[in-house]
Amino acid sequence: MAGEEPQGLPKSVISMTESDKGRTRRIGFLLIDGFALMSFASAIEPLRAANVLAGRALYDWVTIGIGRHEVMASSGFAVRAQHLAGADIELDTVFVCAGGNPATFADETALNWLRRLARRGVRIGGVSGGPFILARAGLLAGYRCTIHWEHVPAFVETYPDLNVRRSLYEIDRDRLTCAGGVAALDMMHAMISAEHGRALADEIGEWFLQTEVRLGTGAQRRSLQDRYDTSNARLLTALDLIETHIEDPLDRRALSTAAGVSVRQLERLFAAHLGKSLERHYRDVRLDRARLLLRQTTLSVSEVGLASGFQSASHFSRAFKARFGHAPALERARRHPAGEGAQLARFGRADRR
Repeated sequence: MAGEEPQGLPKSVISMTESDKGRTRRIGFLLIDGFALMSFASAIEPLRAANVLAGRALYDWVTIGIGRHEVMASSGFAVRAQHLAGADIELDTVFVCAGGNPATFADETALNWLRRLARRGVRIGGVSGGPFILARAGLLAGYRCTIHWEHVPAFVETYPDLNVRRSLYEIDRDRLTCAGGVAALDMMHAMISAEHGRALADEIGEWFLQTEVRLGTGAQRRSLQDRYDTSNARLLTALDLIETHIEDPLDRRALSTAAGVSVRQLERLFAAHLGKSLERHYRDVRLDRARLLLRQTTLSVSEVGLASGFQSASHFSRAFKARFGHAPALERARRHPAGEGAQLARFGRADRR
């Protein structure tokens, strides 16, 4: 195969027969209402570029809807699907593109169709919230996978036995999952590189001004140092422990011991760098996690409280209301959009689902 093998890809994905190299590979995009145009464009545009730069049709693609041909993106734009889920379509790969709140997805026609494709040997992928739907179909058991960071808490609570990574993308045999956004561009670079060589994939990256192609193992979010605008190592140690101990909160002494300072010194660091107390910050992080779980799962309010480190339902309810101005049950009733594109959706038309 021309070019270098991309790092981090299993041999089963990299290897292609000579007949595979010479034929056009057909890619399907199953679009779920609320999907993000950024993710979709980042996944589909590299295929078009591959055809143009190679001077022949390496890829063909089709869009697929569920029950109707008009699919609404998170921005409010409508995309016309060429086929509907359940149709007998010849595909090499299908990507499920979803945003919004994929935890509530329950269309059996689409789920059964994905299962049939998998049994036929079609490669299955999920973008942004798409892995949630693949998990619902039972197609991620035994595979590494990833999902957009905002869906991770609900995803892990719903599917605790899956091998979930906090990576940009994962390619594990015949499963491809991606956190969404521009990470889809990195995943498609890896896929095209595996199938048609590193030189072509790099050419595509140059065309899209992709000055740095990230490996799948890259982090989805900015570092704690960037997010909190601090380089204080002791404070960063405490912040990291807070974010990784939500269901089982650590006390102030344990945090200060790990950070190598006294409790009083640690409190001063939080006040100086974050403008609030250690206790308040820790509580805010846990309550933010609780709000995500209320929006994206069917866990009871008391279960969400426990998963967010509150042992008492009444304490959880009081703390939640103090931070957000309403009770946890009302948060669930509102069912805000969540995941990639959700922040824009709250100020636009993307909540039309």
